[in-house]
Order: sequence, then C-alpha cells, then structure tokens
Amino acid sequence: MIKTGSQHLATLKDRRQVFINGELSGDVTEHPAFRRSVASIGTLYDFQSRPENSELMTFEAPDGARGRANRIWQLPRNYQELVERRRALEAWTELHGGFLGRAPDHVASCISGMFMGLDVFEAHDPARAGALADYYRFARDNDLYLTYVIINPQADRSKPASEQADPFLTAGVVDEDGEGLTIRGAKMLATGGIMANEVFVTSIQPLRAGEERYAVSFAVPMNAKGLKILSRKSYEESATSVFDNPLASRFDENDAVLYFDDVKVPWHRVFINQDIAMCQKQFHATPAHVYQNYQSQIRLMVKMRLLVGIARRIAETNGTVGFPQVNEMLGSLAAQNTMVDALVHAMEVKGRMQGGYFVPDSHTLYSAQVLTQELYARVLLALRELAGGGLIMLPSSVRDFANPELRSLIEKTQQSPAASSEGRVKFFKFAWDAVGSEFASRHAQYEMFYAGATFVTKGHSFRTFDWDRCTGLLDRMLDGYSLADELAGAASLAA
Repeated sequence: MIKTGSQHLATLKDRRQVFINGELSGDVTEHPAFRRSVASIGTLYDFQSRPENSELMTFEAPDGARGRANRIWQLPRNYQELVERRRALEAWTELHGGFLGRAPDHVASCISGMFMGLDVFEAHDPARAGALADYYRFARDNDLYLTYVIINPQADRSKPASEQADPFLTAGVVDEDGEGLTIRGAKMLATGGIMANEVFVTSIQPLRAGEERYAVSFAVPMNAKGLKILSRKSYEESATSVFDNPLASRFDENDAVLYFDDVKVPWHRVFINQDIAMCQKQFHATPAHVYQNYQSQIRLMVKMRLLVGIARRIAETNGTVGFPQVNEMLGSLAAQNTMVDALVHAMEVKGRMQGGYFVPDSHTLYSAQVLTQELYARVLLALRELAGGGLIMLPSSVRDFANPELRSLIEKTQQSPAASSEGRVKFFKFAWDAVGSEFASRHAQYEMFYAGATFVTKGHSFRTFDWDRCTGLLDRMLDGYSLADELAGAASLAA
C-alpha cells in the first residue's frame, strides 16, 4: 500500500495549470523543464516502497486506513521514535544530497506538528480543528506530497498587504458561504509545487488588525479550479546533459508564484478562517515550526556531508591533500560539518514532551539556523578556494568526448594523480553544479532565506533562549561578594 514512484507520477497528470515560457506546460512529467526532477521525486517513493526499506521508512499508523505509512507523518511519543523518524528523513535526503529543499518530508513535518498541537486548534474552533485532523490523516494515508506558500508577494515592502495598490495582490478571502471560502490573490514561493499533490496556504508573516482576510489556513490540490502556477526559469531545461549538470538536471525542484483566481476552498479544507492571532499560534503554539525546521536541519546536515566530501575530493584530485594549508582548510570544514551534525543530535537529546509528543529542543534548532545561515556561504567560498581554476577550465560539454581529436586533448589536459581524465571532468562538473552554476547560486540564496531573513532566525533564538539561567549564574557570582564585606575586611587588616 506504500506509494511508488510510478504511482506518484500518475497523480501529477491532473491538468494542473503550470505556466512557463509564456505558455501552459501540459504534462509536467514529460515537459523538458520538469521531467527529470519529477522523476527524482519518483525515486524517493520507489525507495520507501522497497520491502527491505519498510522498517526504515515506514511505521504502523495507529489509526490509519492503510496500515503502514511513511515516517514523515510519524508523531514521535519518545526520544527513540524521534530518532527513528530522523533516520528515515536522513536516508531519503541522501538520495538527493540535500538539494531538494522542499522534498515531501518538509511540509509533512509542518502538518504533523500542527496535528500534535491539535488542542490549540480545538480551543480556537472545534470545527476547524476537526478539518485539520481529518486532513492530516487523509494526507498521511494517501502519502501526499505537499508544498506550501506562507509568505506574501514582495511588492512594496514598506506597506502591509492591506495597503498595496491592489488589496487582492496577496491571497485573501473575497467571499464566504455555506460551501466554504473563495480566495483571490497571490502567494509565494511554492518550492516543489510543480511536482507536489497539494498546497498548504497560510501566512507566517505577522499581520495587522484589519488584515483578517489574509489570515487563513487551508489546503487545496494543485489542480484546483482557478489555481495558476507561475514557474520561475527552469534550470533543468537548460541542463540538457546529466553529465554536464548532474544536479540541475535532476534536482531542480522549481519555485513558483501561485495565483488564486477565485479558488473555492470547501470548509473541510479550511483550518483557520480570518484570525490573525491563530495564524501565528498554528506555528509557534504547536510543534509545527520546530518540526518543519528540524527537518530542514536534517537535510542541511546531509548536504554539508556532501559538500565536505567535495572538498576532500578536490584536494585529492588536484594532488594537494598533503599541503599543510589545505589540511588546515579541510580540518575547518570537517569541524563545521560535525557542528551541524552535533546540533541536530542535540535537538533530539534535549527534546521534551509537549502534549503527549516528543519535540526537538527549540532553542538548539534556532541556534543551528542562525549559525548555518552564515555558514553555508563560507563553505562555498572554501570550496572555490580549494578548486581554483579547476571548476572553470572544463570541456564545453559531454559532446567533446565524442570527438576523437578533442578526447585525446582532454586526456592530456585534464590529468589528475587520483582520477582518469574522464573521472576528473565528471567530478569537477559535479562540483561546479554544487558551487558555482546558476542552480548552485539559487541554492546559496535558498539557504540564506528559507527560514526567513537573518533577523527573523536571530529573533527566534532570542525568544527561546534560557536567559534566566545565564543571568542567574551571573547574579550568584555577584552575590558572592560585596562592597561592605570588602571595606570591613580592609578595616580589619588596617587594625
């Protein structure tokens, strides 16, 4: 009953309205802008469906209609179950090296976290809480791939959503009746949306009084009537050769603006209806925000391993691995990789029970986000320094190897003490796609902002830190002596 890759691809043949290069894309599983990346998502589902991976990737859903379910929907009730869930996410991430930032495990972690905090929804509105509970089970039992759009179009950043020239630039409620809500306007960024089944729509950005129309939370299929998916430029479409662009050609998850052209959302898909405070509570009063970003740190942990592996291979390929200065740089990268790994494990060890569920430690999580937002760019710079011109001076394309004269010259000019000329070119093409290509540049931007601007993550770190423990220690140290005691002691000595 566990979904396979072919089954997932079949669900995408649903006439969703994807626009790219001025026209409708048609079948996204066949379009050259998306097909290889869509196929990569299929490999994730094939991996989970193999009998030998059943225990690693799935769990017995206690109230499920289909028996076992992917661990991305697991609700850990103790430390051990959290670790089991993380191992599944880690194994999945290794299939794409961390370059699918919004693979199916991300938004599933968010929705699962909201379900863990169902009491928060019930206190607000039992009917909406029921809709969320039903949706969690529906998404889990059908192994849905969800994306989300939780931020507003930038437009005039000096003005809130309600003061933009068009009050429905940002998606909001235009009508409400017995059937549900009608939504009009745009949201971003639907990373992975082109290959997802459904989209979770809400607002994580603070809203002001009077902006209730934007304070909604709901889910709809990607082929919902009136939903337009506006794709950015496809890096995959330009990466026609896997050998030349091994990452861009297979893991360009895409990002898209979603425009809701009077999309009807039935009540059983509405989790919050025009309540500003509840939009914030759904993330921060439940484990949702912690769980979705914990998944992101697991992904980054794996990605760091890959990048550090690239660093080591650069030194081996160039014959510089014995240089003291190279060892120093590799040692620094190794320490940074271990720091990320340790922070993920610390989130688990320091976790606590919340409403019957085991939740990773929030401050350790936000500390990791603050540090890794700044770390990623430094790691890329280190790889560039190690590689030098090796990242650039490569054959123009795989077709150069088909020309006997050029192949002979490549064999002479692409020498390495650790690899054949073909192996050297293959590796440096991979390294460039991870570090310097247009695809890599998008990832550098993504790692800087996927969790919000740096002031946002630092704000979370400030908010969740145990300041009392630190200032309490300071106060105890200060209380260990006083001016009066010092003067009395001095007088005694003088006497």
